[in-house]
Amino acid sequence: MGVFRPKEFLPARLIDRITELRVTDPERPLRAARSRKRREQITRDGRLNILAADHPARRVLAIPGNQLGMADRHDYLARIVRVLQRDEVDGVMATMDILEDLLVLHELLAEEGGTALLDGKLLIASLNRGGLSGVSWEMDDPMTGATPATVAAWNLDGAKILLRICDDEPDSLRTITATVRAITELNAFGLPMFLEPLPTVKTEKGYKVVKTSEALTRIVGAASALGDSSRHLWLKLPYCENYEAVVQATTLPILLLGGESTGDPTQFMREVEAGMSAGPNVRGVLVGRNVLYPGDADPADVAAAIGRILRNQASAETALDV
Repeated sequence: MGVFRPKEFLPARLIDRITELRVTDPERPLRAARSRKRREQITRDGRLNILAADHPARRVLAIPGNQLGMADRHDYLARIVRVLQRDEVDGVMATMDILEDLLVLHELLAEEGGTALLDGKLLIASLNRGGLSGVSWEMDDPMTGATPATVAAWNLDGAKILLRICDDEPDSLRTITATVRAITELNAFGLPMFLEPLPTVKTEKGYKVVKTSEALTRIVGAASALGDSSRHLWLKLPYCENYEAVVQATTLPILLLGGESTGDPTQFMREVEAGMSAGPNVRGVLVGRNVLYPGDADPADVAAAIGRILRNQASAETALDV
């Protein structure tokens, strides 16, 4: 994999242009959203390879060797654009500020003779980021981003919610009820919801996701029943040992999440390979840091390798070697 230099790849003048347009033409991203070409169906082959880019909105900024690594918006956008240029990538899930930056870049790059970055790509809005990392109300995580009505008005393709459930925290119930409302509202627009239900415990160092087969299996049944209907519902779940039991707890389609970046995508690739073989309803990935920050490697190479595992049944080692 080649060394990737984000700020050489995406010129600073384009980042400056985004800010200029935010001042002089704030409706530009909305017009771009409404005019872009959407795909007719959410998935063309039953699989999805979606990039996650909503971490900064929860104050989650750390990457290996840099506690504020994801705070550099120029670097962050460059990595996202690099990944979205790959045919193996179906789209991106992000907060509205990032989606708006990308929509402006979509038009600026086209004006300079490049390909339309977001045509045919899925744009998924992240709805709740208010349970900020480390705060006292972390488990009370209301919808602080786009609403389902916004998703429809902006010609987006769906929405995502993080639902952490901590048995000892009553605030988790508030997040559940907010999630129910959002799922029900999104169903009214006929748009998919990507729900990330995570069993969580409180430790001396903060909240921690419990990645065991038993805990995930229990939460899958509860999450699948939320809202007025599950007909547009996808689940986003971490991989664990005995993943087959988790997968068998639902008929809903499942996307694998990635978690913290280690700077080396090899282990995550192996988890994708194992997860995809756990059951027919595992349909792809919705992953961010392990793709965007793979050490010195090119994020596009990592995204393409994941695509080979999803769509060509390649092994993790073979996908990375290619």
